[in-house]
Amino acid sequence: MLEDPTHATAPFDHAQADIILHSSDNIDFRVFKLFLSLASPFFETLFNIPQSADETVEQEVKDGLAVISVTEDNKTLDALLCFCYPCTLADDPNLEVLNDAKDVIEAARKYSLNVIEKKARKAIVNPKILEVEPLRCFVIAHRGHLREETLLAARYMLTQPLIPSWFQEIELLTATNLLSLLTYHKKCGEAIYALKHDLSWITSHYGSLEACP
Repeated sequence: MLEDPTHATAPFDHAQADIILHSSDNIDFRVFKLFLSLASPFFETLFNIPQSADETVEQEVKDGLAVISVTEDNKTLDALLCFCYPCTLADDPNLEVLNDAKDVIEAARKYSLNVIEKKARKAIVNPKILEVEPLRCFVIAHRGHLREETLLAARYMLTQPLIPSWFQEIELLTATNLLSLLTYHKKCGEAIYALKHDLSWITSHYGSLEACP
């Protein structure tokens, strides 16, 4: 027997809301179509689809409002909606946890929330996170086809051991990805080694070895 849905917290519990989004973990978000439509062409199109006249097609309704079930859990959905709502009603969520950023990026891309995707991408290149978990950042960025973020994370990996330790998304790291990282690491090492034994780059830049700071 299914449990009754739990209501989301403010501002997604408004009595005057005109649509309900139902998360995958059984949380109801009472929201306003206008805010979602302005933020996302996906939602704008969805809300403008005429209701089917076919009585065999059942539309779930609760408190007189249509209920739309989504595949995102309440944490991801809450973050998306906070971004969609005006700042006077909801603050932008904190995405300093990588897993949250990954889920928000995937959902933002799904719902054509381009501005939100850009904000979530910034979390991946947060220096505080990159310095501690560059490989996780690399995997998440690569999975999301984020070229600039992937390259930046690869640079931060130069400070890390070649053999990675376990992390949450390690199953997303393919052998090809790992080989690319190891090859990049090796080439960077070779380039640094060459500079160590050929100091002409110092004299060409500073004029002399003594002038080098």
